[in-house]
Amino acid sequence: MNKSEIRQKILNIRKKKYFENFSVNFDSFLKIIKNKNIKKKVIGGYYPYNYESNILDILKKLEKKKFTISLPKIKKNNQMNFYEWSFYEPLVINTFGIPEPISKKKIYPDILLVPLVAFDNDLNRLGYGGGFYDRYLKKIKNKKKIVTIGIGFAFQKIKKIPTNKHDMKLDYIITEKNLI
Repeated sequence: MNKSEIRQKILNIRKKKYFENFSVNFDSFLKIIKNKNIKKKVIGGYYPYNYESNILDILKKLEKKKFTISLPKIKKNNQMNFYEWSFYEPLVINTFGIPEPISKKKIYPDILLVPLVAFDNDLNRLGYGGGFYDRYLKKIKNKKKIVTIGIGFAFQKIKKIPTNKHDMKLDYIITEKNLI
């Protein structure tokens, strides 16, 4: 199957199997942070959309632990940057229907939580096909070290994601069942 076929198949399944109560063991995040010896505490999250894994509870817990939370904003030319955000601040809806922060304070996350359409055991991910996260990861990895954690449901795992030179691997993938 090619990327488009995989994407369509998994998105159809995700819509039917969506769990509102996606729960990841919060200790998995803290373990990764401790193992990677991350001193700065800037998290790049995402606001769940289109039946993505809902990570809002995780972001709330991290904010209570004094992590700085940031969410992506889509810019011109399909570029994406992350901006500081708190649960006490409003969001605006972008042209894709995704909530974005109104903050103008661009920040570079130390840890980036990445939504997944599909993934494999080699830490390859498949997104919606726009290349937003791949471009962002290429850009930020030239500026600093960042830990990437894909977030998805166990049923989104497939045998092998077709990849090309633009695809960026993740450091970890967390599902409701395990940590890869």
